[in-house]
Amino acid sequence: MALITLSAAYGTGGARLGPDLAAALDVPFLDRAIPTAVADHLAVSQDEALAHDESPVGLLARIRSSLALSPEHDEDYFRLETERVLRERAASGKAVVLGRAAAIVLRDDHRALHVRLDGPLERRLAQAMALENIDRQTAERRLKQNDRAREAYVGHFYGVDARDPHHYHLVIDSTAIPLDACVELIAVAARARERAAAAAT
Repeated sequence: MALITLSAAYGTGGARLGPDLAAALDVPFLDRAIPTAVADHLAVSQDEALAHDESPVGLLARIRSSLALSPEHDEDYFRLETERVLRERAASGKAVVLGRAAAIVLRDDHRALHVRLDGPLERRLAQAMALENIDRQTAERRLKQNDRAREAYVGHFYGVDARDPHHYHLVIDSTAIPLDACVELIAVAARARERAAAAAT
């Protein structure tokens, strides 16, 4: 069993590392599966659920207008359902969860290992360019948009800074350590955390 939350700044390889880590630990990887489950449970379209998935607060009004959302489909409506899905999937104690402020939502789950991937801006840009095969201008734009959206999501709904290391058991500069080595480090930490949790019960 292994339950891991991953908070990843743009350019740190979270989308690449997450599935590899889940495969190494033989547990489900939860990323796009979360808004899919939210859409199914709320009986809304996939586009509507994705529009609210870690969306920057400043864009919510435009999103609502463009999708013609009904009044009851506000930001808290989707946040609460996202939290429900996270807790439901975490109940088994087996998952790697990317994003969705999972370290905050699951902070009281003693089985969870909370991990933050970060690194210096220049190295994050370089890694994003290599991983996504994009030019620097595109990488800079995506970095600004993604970091701002994720930090706004966590800050608005939970009143905390996603970059604060106090929310995590392990903070890794995945621009300095190869991603496959990061997978190994996290897997070792997860197994140690699991043993500690078992011994405490």
